[in-house]
Amino acid sequence: MATYVFPPAATTTLPVRGSDDAFPVGRVFCIGRNYRWRADEAPPTEMPAWFMKPASAVVPAQGALPYPPGTADFCHEIELVAAIGRGGRDIDPAEVEAQHIWGYAAGLDLTRRDLQQQAKRAGGPWEPAKAFDHSAPCTPLVPAAACGHPRRGAVWLMVNGIERQRADVAELLWPVPELVAMLSRSVTLLPGDLVYTGTPAGVGALQPGDVISAGVAGIGQFSMTVDQAPNPHQKHGDSKK
Repeated sequence: MATYVFPPAATTTLPVRGSDDAFPVGRVFCIGRNYRWRADEAPPTEMPAWFMKPASAVVPAQGALPYPPGTADFCHEIELVAAIGRGGRDIDPAEVEAQHIWGYAAGLDLTRRDLQQQAKRAGGPWEPAKAFDHSAPCTPLVPAAACGHPRRGAVWLMVNGIERQRADVAELLWPVPELVAMLSRSVTLLPGDLVYTGTPAGVGALQPGDVISAGVAGIGQFSMTVDQAPNPHQKHGDSKK
């Protein structure tokens, strides 16, 4: 029997609301803009773009949120999250809810926006902007058996008590079944995958000390406080005196 050259990392998990069970997180798929950001915006004719974050980016949506290094434009994006319980390839959208979605949560797709804009200009990858540590906070999962499949409900985010984002799940340009089916045409989905389904208008920058309050009606809500930004002149391992 083969042995590991070093101990493997622990599996990332999310709590399940009302249960002692834990949901093992596989991959994190994030959908690009999936709400109208302008009233005169034309209906989409193509499926939205998507990108990925590592499972290690998923953390409980509570307590302190570290301000990431390498950015001066750290932005919030509140989203409905769908959790896959049964995988598959080329899934029929009509079968997604009944057979493939295990549950739902509210999550943040956090972004180093300045790095994303640099990547867009250079035609480069988005990973530096999207796949950093703590970039996918998520509430406990609610089983679909308990909450059903959301057709409507507020998606909202406030910073320091001032509302920045608000929409309704009913306003998704592409509903969850279509998104999951789209992904399954490109990759084989697996149990444990999470799908962050896109964010409403109102994305904005966060500063150290900001208090984020956000949620999805009927699914979950949370509060987090942005922690102090790292000191770029401080050497690794040093501590402030």
